[in-house]
Amino acid sequence: MNRLHVAGACLAATATLATPTHADDYPSKPIRLVVPFAPGGGTDIAARIVAEKLQAKWGQAVIVDNRPGAGGNVGADLVYRAAPDGYTLLLTPPPPLVINESLYSTLSFKPERFTPVSLISASPNILVVHPSVPAKTVRELIDYARKHPDRLDYASQGNGTTSHLTAEMLKSMAGVSLTHVPYKGSGPALADLMGGQVDLMFAEISAAVNLVRTGKLRALAVASTQRNASLPDTPVMQDTLPGFVSTTSSSLVAPPGTPPAIVDRLSAAVAEAMRDPAVIDRLTQLCAEPLGTTPAEHARYLGEERKRWAEVIRAAGIQLD
Repeated sequence: MNRLHVAGACLAATATLATPTHADDYPSKPIRLVVPFAPGGGTDIAARIVAEKLQAKWGQAVIVDNRPGAGGNVGADLVYRAAPDGYTLLLTPPPPLVINESLYSTLSFKPERFTPVSLISASPNILVVHPSVPAKTVRELIDYARKHPDRLDYASQGNGTTSHLTAEMLKSMAGVSLTHVPYKGSGPALADLMGGQVDLMFAEISAAVNLVRTGKLRALAVASTQRNASLPDTPVMQDTLPGFVSTTSSSLVAPPGTPPAIVDRLSAAVAEAMRDPAVIDRLTQLCAEPLGTTPAEHARYLGEERKRWAEVIRAAGIQLD
């Protein structure tokens, strides 16, 4: 029995020593960065920026693998079931990590079990209206909507997206009634908004900023805690509705059980990349704020966002299956 205890202690000590050695060797082969949405969006661009910087730093290929489907659930499930060794990672906007568990009755993965690595960047959603809408401010829009229930239609990128849920948050916090018109992505939604087929939308600021600058749409407010440098004259939603915040973020997470030493190594490399002037410039052009947080900061952020959107979804009674 004593020999068994000694053998067990030796094995435990060996395992403890093995983890840092493995982390010191990481990465020793290509890394797959799964993006659970189609190419071309803000998160996909952020993923390619991160991949480029990590590859240059470590001399190992970092491959962006787009796996769209089911609101991000397909790609998230792939990473969830991958080996927890740091070679398969998920870089995603909010839905699979903080929204979908409240929208779907069942998921094939548990979002809270992913290992947070770093919050890459964040970009506020912006409230834009067609120029024919008789409202120049958020307060005027709320007053008009209260006097004309269901008169205003709002577009979204699709059911369950942040643009949909942000508009539902407006309905709940302002006590107004609006009609939802879902689209398949920002492009067709903004096209119909410019054409006057719908009245308003919460859009990613990067997708709408030039339409605002050219007068094709009117910006009423950004859903961030402070004004955005891309549209410095546009007020924030919180000026009218305190606590109203909605951002589209890009999160990097690893499979459940990924060793802390590897997570810390990844997080530090991402933070270094986010301080690179060239990266800052590229993300700023997308109206995104470069971040690069610690795993603990990222975990807190995900927890707060999970709670925020669960309350919005519950209040709106939204269910996708």
